Amino acid sequence: MKHFVIAGGSHGIGVEIVKQLLDQGHKVTCVSRTEPELQHSQLHFIAHDFLSGQEIPEITGAVDGVAYCPGSINLKMFRSLKPEEFLQDYEINVMGAIRLLQRLQAGLKQAPTASVVFFSTVAVQQGMSFHSSIAAAKGAVEGLTRSLAAEWAPAIRVNAIAPSLVETPLSARLLSSPEKAEASAKRHPLARIGKPEDIASMAVFLLNENSTWITGQVIGIDGGMSAIK
Repeated sequence: MKHFVIAGGSHGIGVEIVKQLLDQGHKVTCVSRTEPELQHSQLHFIAHDFLSGQEIPEITGAVDGVAYCPGSINLKMFRSLKPEEFLQDYEINVMGAIRLLQRLQAGLKQAPTASVVFFSTVAVQQGMSFHSSIAAAKGAVEGLTRSLAAEWAPAIRVNAIAPSLVETPLSARLLSSPEKAEASAKRHPLARIGKPEDIASMAVFLLNENSTWITGQVIGIDGGMSAIK
């Protein structure tokens, strides 16, 4: 049995990662603002708001893997964005991840092999209107991914997933009507919106021993948006 820490594991992609890891027989610590509805003997919950800037509660022992799932979707025209909004997107997407990993680095080093998974967005490499704040923050996540992968090799692998739009509570307002959902689906070559399990399956793959020769990668799971016209 391995021990994984999932930040933001109460909703959306995060809770799907938690479910899949529990189904594989692992122990999971969920660090999130709200407790997941899921109940399991191997699931431990720690309440923490990654926007608070406060110290993350201690997690002792070896940690085999970490997935940092908290994020934001702040889509506005550049001229409408306030500096404070850029800072908040950076805080939740980048600084929260940094604080968590600094807290868990000793535990990751105790594991025989360990893995970290971050989340970026297709908008970093594609360039999309109204995405300047979130793309700037997630661009930093991609830089952090590659830097830590280099610094922590060979003991700890670090990768990121760059999704397109996924059906989660965070994206609900973008898919609030059948017309919006259909228009969003048509933007993707595979003609549908992503589901949490689409992304979670890759995260779980990157966390476990089946991916031990993969590090420093930003993997697009986006219905073909980043590669196909």
